Formats: sequence, structure tokens, C-alpha cells
Amino acid sequence: MPDSQQPAPYPIHQASLANGLRVLVSPDHHAPAVAVNLWYDVGSRHEQPGRTGFAHLFEHLMFQGSANVASGQHIALLQAAGASVNATTWFDRTNYFEALPTGGLELALWLEADRMATLLDAVGQQNLDNQREVVKEEKRQRYDNVPYGDVMERLVSLTFPADHPYGHTTIGSMADLDAATLDDVHHFFRTHYLPGNCVLSLVGDVEPAEGVALVERYFGHIPDGPTPADPPAEPLPPLTGVPRAELSAAVPADAVYLSWRLPALGDLEQDAVGLALSVLGGGQTSRLHRALVRRDELATGASASGLPLIGGNSFGFVSARCRDGVPPERVEEALLTELTRLAADGPSAEELQRAKAQFERGWLQSLAGLESRADQLSGNATLLDDPERINTHARQVLAVTADQVRAALRKHLDPEHRAALTYRRDSSASAEEETR
Repeated sequence: MPDSQQPAPYPIHQASLANGLRVLVSPDHHAPAVAVNLWYDVGSRHEQPGRTGFAHLFEHLMFQGSANVASGQHIALLQAAGASVNATTWFDRTNYFEALPTGGLELALWLEADRMATLLDAVGQQNLDNQREVVKEEKRQRYDNVPYGDVMERLVSLTFPADHPYGHTTIGSMADLDAATLDDVHHFFRTHYLPGNCVLSLVGDVEPAEGVALVERYFGHIPDGPTPADPPAEPLPPLTGVPRAELSAAVPADAVYLSWRLPALGDLEQDAVGLALSVLGGGQTSRLHRALVRRDELATGASASGLPLIGGNSFGFVSARCRDGVPPERVEEALLTELTRLAADGPSAEELQRAKAQFERGWLQSLAGLESRADQLSGNATLLDDPERINTHARQVLAVTADQVRAALRKHLDPEHRAALTYRRDSSASAEEETR
């Protein structure tokens, strides 16, 4: 969009406490509310072989009490103050966040500081065993017993080596969690949940000086520790030999997934690849939907998307769910045909404009709310050391040309450097064959 239409930049005040905690404050006085957002620089890629699932386990343990907060009271106290509160775990990070009326800000900061400083006072064997079982039940409900629930786990295993930081999903191995001792879990927390390994963002009805002073009051006494070592982040070469997995499962329809290694988050080519995937499979106006679903009636749905990651490579895939009677091989061929055609011709002006509009709409939505804006601030600071990216990234994406999109397609979405996963509908769900 033209510069004249660019929204005014969001104000960002940055500070660091003596213990290394990084603080970002972005005042917004439109409503008497504030978002509190903490990103810890720890996700599944920071886990060691044989000790997977720990970052996600702590997403649960962090709500089970600390030295001065009883089990379950962290959420209860915040909700009583009018807050929405949650946490998520991903490959590259874990985030904890709440949004609440401004009068509850000190309560939120006190609670977050208490668990950063004293969580292990509450993590005994009983608490660990309880939350370990909660995670197992989550895996059964969300991954094991739903159609295509294991798709991410299987795509990750095809796209990355087993010993790579991205070689396992955030849910981790249940065998690893079963084998984890209390000492293992305490060591993981002491290594990663430190002030110097955290970014805390405040967005809303708070002035920068006031916000930093409050954070200093509640977090300034917490000692830091040694900076955790970063996992390897060297880019992997493209896939070779088309790693492939096929399985029979109790799914509604046969399905095909193709995956690639993509440029890391922050790489300029990542923006071009993102637009390419949007043109290819971003919604009902995309090439895949128009060709496979509407024109040729080979699939009931088709899409393409990317998962931007920081550790050397990102991850992208295209997929389609087959119509009854249409073999997956034919659908896979059709997916590759459309990909090859787009790489040869590049996107039309209309397609590129539509992809940019889709990006811009999502970008504006991610910044519209206090909670999501705080998350964007913390994320850009944690992963890219660039919180100002919320004010600059859109202009960068909107400047990508059709030639750059075509070049990125040819370089990073080459059909010969894909992995392939096929689901075949089978109510018995007994057969599985995998080749590498």
C-alpha cells in the first residue's frame, strides 16, 4: 500500500533490567486495559535427545503453583481480576500471556515473577506425575485419536533428521516424559526459565516509565544464570530422494501432503516464499483450489502454507484431500503440475496483489488487539532481536516482486526436493509402510 496509507508506527520503549530481563512497553490509551506477554527463549528445538516434550510440560507446570501461589490459583486469581490468560509452546519458544483491566497489572506481574523465581518450590514428584498424565491425555485426544492428528509429527520426521532440533514436535515423546526424573525437570527449568532468557512486553494503558518501574519492582530481585547454549542453526540443504511415507488409517478420505525445507524466518527470501505459497494454496481463489477442487474435481480441498522457524530452516507444505475414487497418486501429480506451472510462469499481477492483500489483512489483525500486538513484540524481540519489525515488516513484504516470487519458487519449492506423505483410508488402520 502507498506510504500515505501506512498506519502510524506503534511506539516502543525498550529497557533491560540488571538481571538481563528485556522489557518492551508500547502505550495505547484507547481503553483501560493492558496485555502482559512473556516469551521464554525455549521451545522443542532446545530439548535434548531422550528429553523431549519438556518445554510443553512446563507450559502445564507453570500454572500449578509456586512458592506463594497455590496450585490452580494463578489462573483463578487473574480471571477474578477480569483477565483472559493462556500459554502456548512451539518449536522456537514458549509464551505466557494475559490481558486484563489496567488495575490488575501489578497482580499479573507479581504472579509472573513469582513463578519465574520460585516455580520449583511447587514442582515435586506428585505434581510432576500429575501433569505428565495430563500431557499424555492431551496427546491421546489431540494427536492419536483424531483423523490426520499425527500429520505434523510425520511431516517433521520426513523433513528433518531425527537428531535435528526440529526433528520432533512440541508434544514430544511420551516415553521420554515417562523416563524423566524430577532432577531432569528441575535442571531444564533452571537452564531456560531465567530473566536473561525472557522478553516481557506490556501493551496498553501504561506509560513506559511506569511499566519499566513496575517490572523492576517485581522482577528485579530474580537472579539470572548462565545463558543457555543456542541449538545448531546452520541451514540444511534441500531434501533429496523424495523421502516418502504411506499409511492406512481411519481417516475420512485419502490425503496427500508434500513438504519442503524453506529459508529461516528473517531471510528476505522467506517473504517471497510465503507469497508464493499463498498464490498456490491460500484460500478458494488459489491455484490449487481452482484447479484440483473446482475445475478437475480431484479433491475436496487443497491448500499450501508455511511455518516460519528461526533455526536455519523453515518448513512448508502443500496438501489435498482426495475425492472418493480418485487415487492419491493422481492428486499428487496434479499438485506438482500446478507447482511447476507457477514456478515457470510466476504469479500474475492479480494473484500477487491478492496474496499481498491476504498478508496485509492478517498482519493488521495481528496488531489490532493489545494481546496479539504484545505477542508480536515479544516474538520479534526474542527470535530476531527486532521488536520494531511490527512497524516495518509489512512494507518489506508488499515490496516483493513477481520475479522474486518466481525465483523463490524455483529455488525452494522444487518438486524434486520434496518429501511426501500419503494417507489411505482404511477403517482397520492396521497397515503402515514407510520408506526413506
